Amino acid sequence: MTPTRPAPTDRPTGGKRPWGLSLLLSILALLLEAVIALVVSFYYGATQESPNVIGTPALLVLALPVIAVFATVVAAALSMGLVLPIVWLAGVLGHRVGGREAWWWWVPVAAGAVSLVVVGLAVALSGGSGVGSFALGWVLTSAALAVPALLWRSRRRRVFGPVLLWGVVAVVLTAVLGGVGFWTGLLKEYRPPALTSADLVGRWSDGSGGTLTFSADGRVTAVDIDDDLTPYDDVTEDDPQGGEDDLCSGQGTWAYTSDPGRWSQEVSVTVDACSFENWYVGGTEGRPTLYQYIGDPDSWDLYELTRAQGET
Repeated sequence: MTPTRPAPTDRPTGGKRPWGLSLLLSILALLLEAVIALVVSFYYGATQESPNVIGTPALLVLALPVIAVFATVVAAALSMGLVLPIVWLAGVLGHRVGGREAWWWWVPVAAGAVSLVVVGLAVALSGGSGVGSFALGWVLTSAALAVPALLWRSRRRRVFGPVLLWGVVAVVLTAVLGGVGFWTGLLKEYRPPALTSADLVGRWSDGSGGTLTFSADGRVTAVDIDDDLTPYDDVTEDDPQGGEDDLCSGQGTWAYTSDPGRWSQEVSVTVDACSFENWYVGGTEGRPTLYQYIGDPDSWDLYELTRAQGET
């Protein structure tokens, strides 16, 4: 009689998983978490006031392989620098406190301790933050590091497939829930205020003495408007302070165009002494702004004008 082989099982094995496979599993988990975080940040960003960035989706698609390689390298570094110490610390705590390596409940404790140090250093380097932001950052970081650490300590034979499957499911579910939130109105997508030519009439200020005053007859007066919208002012021998000669003043004409959506609203201003580009409409219904990009549009560095106090 031919002996039958035991069917493969997903139960924990007696030996440890090879170290290299555990590292790969940690990298996979961190990459999946990064994708989920990217989806969440995309939806969150859609609800926040933001400029109409001139994007290049084709370049982003072409850069995806490079981004994937970079993300994998970062995930590997985090696995070695943070996840592995958490795994080691959880084992030490299990032996010292419980007398045995009861790893699963010590991993979250170790992840919380390591995350406390990481978030504390990040806050110190960034100049500080509120208690609420610190607590939220600590909780999210602890959870993000505890998941790969738990998977690292797991001894189950078949784990890569389920992790990949449920990770993809989590990504898709997150994307679907976000879409449903916008569709039902639970999440509100940011849109710039809808202005008319009449709404623009009046004085707009940059808060530093520069103003544009629009008249209903299509005339405009510029006073000390920054005309050198580069990321850094040029410092020369004639202008040691940098940017002092970049202010323009004068009179000219203006026109408002919008065809047809809110994101296409532009105000063209023609003043002989100034060479700036068209102004975009931003802000909110209660606080509209006119802005131009300073340097690269992807930097979101803006030169903004708001309606001067007392103007309607």
